[in-house]
Amino acid sequence: MEVGIAEQDAVAAAAGMAAAGLTPIVGTYAGFMTMRACEQMRTFVAYPNLNVKFVGINSGLLGGEREGVTHQFYEDIGILSNIPNFTILTPADAAQTYHAVKVALEIEGPVYVRAGSGREPDVYEKDVPFTMDGIRVLKEYGNDALLCSSGFVLNRVLKAAELLKEQGINVTVADINIINAANPEKVIAEIKKAKKIVTVEDHNIHGGLGAYISKLVVENDPKQVERIGLTTFGESGPAVELADHYGLSAENIAKNGNKYVAIKLNNRNAAHPLPLDMCGVSCFFKNFICRADRKTNFISAQRVRDNCWNF
Repeated sequence: MEVGIAEQDAVAAAAGMAAAGLTPIVGTYAGFMTMRACEQMRTFVAYPNLNVKFVGINSGLLGGEREGVTHQFYEDIGILSNIPNFTILTPADAAQTYHAVKVALEIEGPVYVRAGSGREPDVYEKDVPFTMDGIRVLKEYGNDALLCSSGFVLNRVLKAAELLKEQGINVTVADINIINAANPEKVIAEIKKAKKIVTVEDHNIHGGLGAYISKLVVENDPKQVERIGLTTFGESGPAVELADHYGLSAENIAKNGNKYVAIKLNNRNAAHPLPLDMCGVSCFFKNFICRADRKTNFISAQRVRDNCWNF
């Protein structure tokens, strides 16, 4: 059904179809969907937990190389991460997007598939299925660091792993293809193996992959997290040059991985752990880490005290 340039109408119509027992798929630009139609996605679809599937195209910095900031969407994951009932899938390339849409149709409730622009290099063979584990390890050279990425910069992280290996730093590269997964046990298992975590994303570092991984780290195995991603608006220009300009080159990823792993290794015998750069999800109070109670939204002095432990 064609609705024209009317994203709110598209989502409202899809909600009506889902309420009548159909499984509609809404496809349009990622940002116009998640920003213009955010209220409809939240109230008409997520609140009643309707079975609507969303495919947001041209997501990220690389999606709008010709049109610039108006067509570059690097807030979509952060927006939907704060809406209950949504499942967020972040396929790495065209083949994985195809499989992700098929998987989305099997999931009950609202699903958002973050699709690209078609300019992304292939990472997977065409017949590799989309895993619902929330993680797929693509390279496993060692545990000096876990490099987590998703979507359309994953190929750059794979190149960075090779550069680090040449420097004697052996890392693991993981494709985190579900954000805020309901069952992140396999992601947590990989986090626990690594000495340090680096996240790389074509999204703002606030509310995206870095925030998700930082939450898992601080709640399960506190350690240093370095986030590489956007912190400002983008510009118009060729996709490859834009990615390099905003710090998403394989060389810059390797440089950051090298720097923070070296710091970690040099300080392994320190009396106290290094301060964490975890986008505000953890904080050090003298020798304590305080973590939020995951079972309730209510915060009290007693709960804060009960959820603190001494290193």
